[in-house]
Amino acid sequence: MSDLGKLAGRTLEIYERNAARYDRERGRSLFEKGWLDRFAAMVPAGGRILDVGCGTGAPIGDYLAGSGHAVTGVDGAAAMIALARDRRPERDWQLGDMRALEMGERFDGVLAWDSFFHLTGDEQREVLPRLLRHVRPGGPLMLTVGPAEGEVTGHVADDVVYHASLSPEEYRRIIEACGAEVAAFAVEDPACDGHTVLLARAG
Repeated sequence: MSDLGKLAGRTLEIYERNAARYDRERGRSLFEKGWLDRFAAMVPAGGRILDVGCGTGAPIGDYLAGSGHAVTGVDGAAAMIALARDRRPERDWQLGDMRALEMGERFDGVLAWDSFFHLTGDEQREVLPRLLRHVRPGGPLMLTVGPAEGEVTGHVADDVVYHASLSPEEYRRIIEACGAEVAAFAVEDPACDGHTVLLARAG
């Protein structure tokens, strides 16, 4: 296995170890607001949203819940879920790995912000249809991905962490094969701190 492959397998371990520091240092300016509003506009008032890779639920889960939506958060790092439960015990927090996600129901919208891109390319090919199966017809799925196919590294606290992306064309092919459509694909959006955002509508 390559060094990057080994690093990919350590993502949850890295977040587990750095949960408290990540929560302290995670920006609360909500530079994501424009995309979150676009996503939420595709969800009915009071609709149910599944936040996959929710972390501690701040600030994104807080913003969506504050807009009147019922937010269920799922994360593979137990320390993240523990912080989320301690801060917002009234919400639904579940420990789970998106690679094996099976909620047994569909939601009005599904979000995987700054989480999906930690999967390898092969894992993304498996998980993208899985996420779409959790979205009610006509509802949105929003992901942060990369601008082009490849593998890179980033940082969580002092640890190096893995990131990967498929090509925009492959994302489109997978989404359309699932009977869904790409509603928007913004490459390194300068209004969103350089994030590349994929917004799909389930069929």
